[in-house]
Amino acid sequence: MAAKQKVFYICQDCGYQSAQWYGRCPDCQGWNRFVEEREQAPQAPGKNRRSQTQSPKHPQAVSLHEFSPVEFPRISFPWGEVNRVLGGGLTLGSVVLLAGQPGIGKSTLLLQLFGQLDSKQDTRPLLYVSGEESNQQINVRAQRLGIKGQRISLLGETNVVRLVEQIRTLSPEIVIIDSVQTLFHPDLSSVPGSVSQVRESTDHLVRCAKEMDIPFFLVGHVTKEGSVAGPMTLEHLVDTVLVFEGDQSQNYRLLRSSKNRFGPTDEVGVFEMVSEGLQEVKNPSELFLRERAQNVPGTVVFPLLEGTRPLLIEVQALATDSSYGVPMRNAVGFDKNRLTMLLAVLEKRAGLHLSGQDVYVNVVGGIKASEPAADLAVCAAVISSYTGKTLPDKTVVFGEIGLTGEVRSVQQASLRLREVQKLGFTRGLLPSLPAKASFDHHGIEMMEISSIDMLLSLLSMNTSS
Repeated sequence: MAAKQKVFYICQDCGYQSAQWYGRCPDCQGWNRFVEEREQAPQAPGKNRRSQTQSPKHPQAVSLHEFSPVEFPRISFPWGEVNRVLGGGLTLGSVVLLAGQPGIGKSTLLLQLFGQLDSKQDTRPLLYVSGEESNQQINVRAQRLGIKGQRISLLGETNVVRLVEQIRTLSPEIVIIDSVQTLFHPDLSSVPGSVSQVRESTDHLVRCAKEMDIPFFLVGHVTKEGSVAGPMTLEHLVDTVLVFEGDQSQNYRLLRSSKNRFGPTDEVGVFEMVSEGLQEVKNPSELFLRERAQNVPGTVVFPLLEGTRPLLIEVQALATDSSYGVPMRNAVGFDKNRLTMLLAVLEKRAGLHLSGQDVYVNVVGGIKASEPAADLAVCAAVISSYTGKTLPDKTVVFGEIGLTGEVRSVQQASLRLREVQKLGFTRGLLPSLPAKASFDHHGIEMMEISSIDMLLSLLSMNTSS
């Protein structure tokens, strides 16, 4: 008689295991995330599916000083925005997880990257594995994007064991898996997309990538909260995690790095979706400011720092008389709790009567201004809307605000001003600098703001020039 399989339940978000089903995960507090899994019976000796990939020799400890400095070989793409996010190019043998909402353009981005490498003088194929679309569907998209695909090979396979065999036979230059949630291992009884299937399939692909020095792109889905779907071990297994984000009602797309073992994190690449596919945006600041209204109260330009790149974005605010007993406080692209704190500082330290005002803040273009340096820009936009006064023309604003109303310095001020100067801005409202500080103004007229009431006085005296 066959042994009875043990049934347990596992959270698809954090991997927490339990003998019983829970509506809410005790570990990550997520609702309705438990799925049923069955423990697999041990296989006979010599038939373990991992035995073929494990080395028969025990690893030996090696002294660190015996290693010589090496540079990771990289594959460079014509798109500089992609190279920036990857840290200089795609590292050989690396596994990159590309996550994003459905329909945001993940498959289009990767297919266009293959199209850019298609003309490269190389005999190895570029393998595109799809478990969601047929080969004919991918061919239709490639024709729409103008991709000939002489080196691109299409494979419709979801069995990870057979897939790895095909990869070893073809020895491609790069492999795209679209998507990792469609793969399954035949030795597991759970359905594709479950925690055990995603973890086991990814483990096989990572081993194959390291052994053959082939870079992999794994396409992953995201949850409604915006996090990568599947177990957290999926993000731990891969070398790089990229998130492709944006509002489908707008043409901008942001490629953001949240993990990178071979480069910096928090780098951002900017793209624009057009009828011919995606196009890289080499000067994102011009894109975000090209529709900005001039000489209108409540609008401020803020130099946002994304990784090592400053982006000039527009921060808008609207303060209007409240029609309700409790005034509204809403923010898009800015933390609502921080907005509430800043409004309290404006009321207490600057004497601005906002208790009867509905206040709305919007960061234009779908960008999120999460760094404290945006405090002064948000306050300047609120004051401008409340008083009806506009800031001096060609002015940028940045600085952190404390609870006592003081304006604090921020990181990389000189780097922000260099980007400001490139786009023709001539004035900067920023924190006071120490007298001994060595600072390059980059030809910008400096207006040092030490407190929030000083900002209010400046806006009360000035109108746009």
